[in-house]
Amino acid sequence: MKDKEVILPFYAKASIFIVGLIGSFAILYITQWILIPLVFAVIIAMVLHPVVFFLVRRKMNRIVAIIAILVLSFLLLAAFGLLLYTQASQFSQSWPTLVDKFTNLLNLSITNAASYFDINPQLIHDGLTKIRIELINGSSTLIGQTLISVGSGVAMLFLIPVYVFILLFYQPLLMEFIHLLFIKNNQSQVKEIITQTKTLIQHYLIGLFIEFILVATLYSITLFLLGINYAILLGIIGALLNVIPYIGGIVGTALPMMVAFVTKDSGWYPIYVLVIYYVIQLIDNHYIVPWIVASKVKINALFSILAVFVGNALWGVAGMFLAIPMLAIIKLIFDHIEPLKSWGFLLGNTTTSRVKKEN
Repeated sequence: MKDKEVILPFYAKASIFIVGLIGSFAILYITQWILIPLVFAVIIAMVLHPVVFFLVRRKMNRIVAIIAILVLSFLLLAAFGLLLYTQASQFSQSWPTLVDKFTNLLNLSITNAASYFDINPQLIHDGLTKIRIELINGSSTLIGQTLISVGSGVAMLFLIPVYVFILLFYQPLLMEFIHLLFIKNNQSQVKEIITQTKTLIQHYLIGLFIEFILVATLYSITLFLLGINYAILLGIIGALLNVIPYIGGIVGTALPMMVAFVTKDSGWYPIYVLVIYYVIQLIDNHYIVPWIVASKVKINALFSILAVFVGNALWGVAGMFLAIPMLAIIKLIFDHIEPLKSWGFLLGNTTTSRVKKEN
């Protein structure tokens, strides 16, 4: 007698799905200090693998090839970090002056607003003083938490090269293991998913790097021509924040506007920065991203924003950077599995074209 297939009602399937989703998010949050450096290492290893493979085919020892690539990558990152450190040191030396100027401008604005609305300015000043005292009293706890976070971040930075080395060294073993997990009939599909995933990550990160260079150059030139102090530092920070979709551009624009407001006598300079940054954002969104970055990552805006917020809730800033490539990989896997193709279609950005065809 054959076993009858058990068909679960919709509410049971929905309950299992929700419980599984909550459990998955809980595991991701609890194990973040293990998973974050591992995910970064996997992505970096995918990018560096073609170079290692090229050197190995040229009869170079695999260990020597991996170490050479990691050392070269470290030197490039160290040079970039030194540039940022130099600019940040100059900025930190001028920070007290900027704070004093901002305080004076704020006091003047409060006095003018109070006289216009017929409010006692002393009440506003007393409120601001109280807030400042509370911030100072709570600063020790905040500094302690910041030091813990920085220490954890530095520990992760040391873990990532180790993970990358291990992943590149054992790459043949890991690939064979993945193939052994699936039956023979699915081997071609598994190989295709792995190949497309590596291609997607490589194209995305290379495109992201090119976008960063272009946007940082445009930002820095703009601020330099306007005579804004710390143009290179603000341009690099703006380009780094621009990597975070939709949110980073807003923060990256607000920072140079604040510096322009404090350091320049005319109030038009923050508006100049806003307008020119907006033009650069339009160029980035309509030309740089579609041609260089988004050619392989087909994710619609709704799920891109949701992924960034979920990534921030789970893994903080690192999660915001990893949200889009991870979602792109999930979509790619969905597109190759028949029962999940509808979910892959939901994540994609082809709805508009299909609706136009149907109409």
